[in-house]
Amino acid sequence: MERRRLGRTGHMSSVVTFGAAGIGRVDQDVADRAVQTALDHGVNHVDVAPRYGEAELRLRPWMPRVRDRIFLGGKTGRRTREAAWAELHRSLERLGTDRLDLYQLSALS
Repeated sequence: MERRRLGRTGHMSSVVTFGAAGIGRVDQDVADRAVQTALDHGVNHVDVAPRYGEAELRLRPWMPRVRDRIFLGGKTGRRTREAAWAELHRSLERLGTDRLDLYQLSALS
């Protein structure tokens, strides 16, 4: 898998990102196969959001094994500081990690 430096982060990110929306409405076994396939093909950049159903929970078992090897991006659609902060902490808890590498505001118009 081709990798490129991601801005000033220094992370060499795969040119393909695993969009976790696809695992938000499947059981853990199906999600595990999808994540493993992505990893096997060299994907090291994962995008997840609370709006993606149970995707954060499906990724949680993977975090202890892969967190130090992936770039983890999340997002929020919340528009107040308090609501975005609360959603961020809920996402971190559901993912079982203490940090995201990128946190984005989504659905801006």
